[in-house]
Amino acid sequence: MKSLVLAEKPSVAREIARILNCTIKGKGYLEGNKYIVTWALGHLVTLAEPEDYDEKYKTWRTEDLPMLPAEMKTVVIKKTGPQFHIVSKLMKRPDVRELIIATDAGREGELVARWIMKQARCQKPFKRLWISSLTDEAIREGFTRLRPGTEYNNLYDSAICRAEADWLIGLNVTRALTVKYNAQLSAGRVQTPTLAMLVSREKEIKRFVPTDFWTVKANLGKFQAEWRDKSGKHNRFSDCLQAETIVNKVKEKSGEVIDLITQEKSEQPPLAYDLTELQRDANKKFGYTAQKTLAGLQMLYERHKLVTYPRTDSRYLTSDMVPTLMPRLKAVSGGYFAELVKPLTAKPLPINKRLVDNSKVTDHHAIIPTTERANLAALTAEEKNIYDLIVRRFIAVFYPAYSYKQTTVIVLIAGEHFHASGKVVTNPGWKAVYNNESREKDTGYDDTPEQNLPPLKKGDKVKVLSCKSVKGQTKPPARYTEASLLSAMEHPGKFIEDEILKESVKESGLGTPATRAEIIEKIISSNYVERRGKELIPTAKGIQLVELVPPELKQADLTAKWEQQLHDIAMGKSKRTKFISGIREHAEKIVTTVLNSSSTFKPDNVTGNKCPKCRKFLLSVKTKRGSNLVCPDRSCGHRQVEKETSNRPCPQCKKRRMEIREGKGGKIIVCTHCRYQEKYVLQPKREAKVNIKAYSDSAPLVTNLSILANFKFNGAKEKSD
Repeated sequence: MKSLVLAEKPSVAREIARILNCTIKGKGYLEGNKYIVTWALGHLVTLAEPEDYDEKYKTWRTEDLPMLPAEMKTVVIKKTGPQFHIVSKLMKRPDVRELIIATDAGREGELVARWIMKQARCQKPFKRLWISSLTDEAIREGFTRLRPGTEYNNLYDSAICRAEADWLIGLNVTRALTVKYNAQLSAGRVQTPTLAMLVSREKEIKRFVPTDFWTVKANLGKFQAEWRDKSGKHNRFSDCLQAETIVNKVKEKSGEVIDLITQEKSEQPPLAYDLTELQRDANKKFGYTAQKTLAGLQMLYERHKLVTYPRTDSRYLTSDMVPTLMPRLKAVSGGYFAELVKPLTAKPLPINKRLVDNSKVTDHHAIIPTTERANLAALTAEEKNIYDLIVRRFIAVFYPAYSYKQTTVIVLIAGEHFHASGKVVTNPGWKAVYNNESREKDTGYDDTPEQNLPPLKKGDKVKVLSCKSVKGQTKPPARYTEASLLSAMEHPGKFIEDEILKESVKESGLGTPATRAEIIEKIISSNYVERRGKELIPTAKGIQLVELVPPELKQADLTAKWEQQLHDIAMGKSKRTKFISGIREHAEKIVTTVLNSSSTFKPDNVTGNKCPKCRKFLLSVKTKRGSNLVCPDRSCGHRQVEKETSNRPCPQCKKRRMEIREGKGGKIIVCTHCRYQEKYVLQPKREAKVNIKAYSDSAPLVTNLSILANFKFNGAKEKSD
């Protein structure tokens, strides 16, 4: 008799098969004496589309809303159907006595496996492989401590609730908005409050009225000082004449040091990375999108086996990992990390609650390096940069605190108080790991340069060599970047007024670390938000959408509360039936609110081109490769290319602003910045085999619950988050 091992991706299955000596290749599986290893391709099974319940749902109509099936059904995804049938057949083989779930160790991984088992009607006993890295050692150890699959039933219930909630809220609200306003609009329980954050910030910026202010700075020879009032809290004047009065009052005068305060300060090492914190730092330092960071991290985990499980929300380790920490440090001690690791390997590692805390680890511990030695030549530039962040953070957590002396000097000049401050580092501590100034700054650590103060004591006399007023202007709130938006999604408490709820969502937030990057990409691909450099700016369409959706759906507190309930279900503290009952009630309420609204929607992207079918004015919709002209009438659905762009840099100015246009002799490629042009030559496509492998091994499959990105109407498959 044999055990059937179900992995989530082919690449992971191959690694497990190698460890289990499964060398016989079958179609869609690998077999050995004791084990058969097969795989999914992400999700093989998903929730049924509305038309699978009733033919009437093929047409989007107001009278058919809300859609609330008595029981949610699952169906096999057509695109990956052949692999499902292979897995199903293997499950039913008479020599297979049990199933071992080896999908990703998390909520979605559990859903992938359980839905396949349910659809295949597999009733055989099953166990769970739960590992946090894909090294040979971790896989072997994981198979020695397999757990009964039923121990993860609560996690499965939480996953089902998430999927059904996205269907019930997302698809119902999307259809309601679409039929109400005859426009391509969509909403979802996580997407909409995230978009609302961006819109709220944009409105703050537009309402902001800058005001001028002035400060007064004095050159006292060996150091600079700034005027403050007697309380020491205020340093600005709203009137330039007031500032000039101070300047004239102290100019060329002498002053006296009346106070000198020296404080010993320190900063503890940062915590190890969870996914969100890593995505924030990669965005600040390298400008990577959250999705790009996750993709690179996934490759470091799956292909290179250099880091532990990436989709984690914990920044701590468990006590059983302590013996592995020194081997991990030694594994990263080569190359430019050698000098940083050397001081740590000469003595026992300092272990404290900032690093090891069992109570703060749920499904997975923090992201740290494995015991595999890196072959940097095999990594892409993005993978190297992400690996560098992880290794430096892992090393830094073992270093001592960064300590310094903060000195504040108060000088009295002609009755006015001038303040100066300086910092003297007494122990560089963990900041020595970030010895390059730009690295430290981009990572978000405080490296604001402070002046070196000369030796001073109370009563010392100083001379004002020069003094001037400096004009400044108040600034509006900063627009969100992906880094700051991830922080807002992780900690939505400041958007919540209810103090009890604010406290309860501290550990949940909007979405999960694994889904936040996808949500950001969805609101961008749906033309609700634009990237401009690092900034995320809502479009007119996005701003209007937030006005059109019911208030409760765009509020962070409701969505965060749902996420908290999903977490409680996974922990066995709450029941699945109660949660879904509440979601169904909300779906009905929200749909009614949308359909009864008196609001209107006005597209801001109307062009002068008319639809060749219905003669309505076409809308200009941005795409990854330029823009399309789309008919606003959903019953028409006409679409054509308006403008096609190339990602190729201009040979002359090096900017990526190349457009593909029709010329007299055929297509030409033109730079919109410097006007350089040349004949357009179609680049050969990559082999399909390479694309399929990259997709199946690393890219997550988009299911019917993903957002309405490539939207089609009347009988087409609709998508929502």
